[in-house]
Amino acid sequence: LVSLFMSDLMVGLVVMPPAMLNQLYGRWVLRGDFCSLWYSFDVMCCSASILNLCVISLDRYLLIISPLKYKLRMTSCRALWLILATWTLAALASFLPI
Repeated sequence: LVSLFMSDLMVGLVVMPPAMLNQLYGRWVLRGDFCSLWYSFDVMCCSASILNLCVISLDRYLLIISPLKYKLRMTSCRALWLILATWTLAALASFLPI
């Protein structure tokens, strides 16, 4: 849940202010090279948010399917690896095309 919070917080703090400027002025008013970086952060944060929701759903599914084996399957180390994989996949999908 903290990872989902962080991705949504980054959308609100990093992605939305330039998007608001873009909407207000009707054009891109910031430096041109900042545009591609902003798009990458936009894709990364939104992808991380969606992937975090998927991981949370998977976690809840595993808990419901086998509640007695859940503690053995979902260790804190595995949870950390899932969060790391989520952010890595989101960053690769957004910054690699640049």
